[in-house]
Amino acid sequence: MRIIILSLFLVGFLSACNTSRPLTNLHDHNIEYLVDNGETLEDVKLSILRAGQSLGWEMTPLKPGLIRGTLKLRAHTAIVKIPYNMKSYSIIYVDSVNLDYDGKNIHRSYPRWVNNLKVKIDDFIATR
Repeated sequence: MRIIILSLFLVGFLSACNTSRPLTNLHDHNIEYLVDNGETLEDVKLSILRAGQSLGWEMTPLKPGLIRGTLKLRAHTAIVKIPYNMKSYSIIYVDSVNLDYDGKNIHRSYPRWVNNLKVKIDDFIATR
């Protein structure tokens, strides 16, 4: 019985130490219901820029309909591209430093950072 309990404890401990999660990109997140009549693509762009900046992302417009976001936290860096239009936007992984991306999995904090960015962008579009 003691061996079973110790084994279960060890399995739980080791699973808690897992620091990676599957990388998933956000594709074509619908914003049509958030965009008011009369708003322009420039308004959507400004909402994305301000939302990212409010969370500490460096937001760089690359061309109409495309922004690069860079988040630097301690020794970690995440870089995403954010293509957008009046109907949707995406947040797509580009590169990272010290996030242990192996082609499939990435540091466990990355999905939270991207989700926080998504929520904040939606908030900024909705309240524009």
